[in-house]
Amino acid sequence: MSWTPKARRFWPLFLLVLLADCGTKRAAETHLVPANVPHEFVGELVRLTLAYNPGAAMSISLGVHSRLGFSLLALGALAILGHMYRQTLPGDRLAAAGLALIASGALGNLLDRLRSPRGVVDFIDVGVGNLRFWTFNVADVAISCGAILLVLAFQRAGERESAASLSP
Repeated sequence: MSWTPKARRFWPLFLLVLLADCGTKRAAETHLVPANVPHEFVGELVRLTLAYNPGAAMSISLGVHSRLGFSLLALGALAILGHMYRQTLPGDRLAAAGLALIASGALGNLLDRLRSPRGVVDFIDVGVGNLRFWTFNVADVAISCGAILLVLAFQRAGERESAASLSP
């Protein structure tokens, strides 16, 4: 079996991030108990604080329907990402990397929602004093980085199309 450059970029990155996300979440649940008690990691700047988020990013909530609603949204997003992967050119490694990061992050957080009614395990706590960012996890970082890579890939593809349309 011969893998395309996009498959060689997508699948190892997808599996690496998914395993890192699941592994760090289980480690957080084992070593950062009780929940909501900060543990300094890089001084006060980066703390490790076990938290459960039954909502979505930045604690967005659908009330009692959050678990089901965000699980269905994640499944829909994974279906769209799968379609985008199939449409991606075989040599477009940048788009493949972006899709792998987003898909692995979405699946990692979905697995948490399905595993426990408490919600997604978050544990990375960044800030200074009382000025803190939302607590997040490896999946959230992967989704954010993947979105940036995907935008860059689309921008690069658009520039190639523009250049091709201008050439005689």
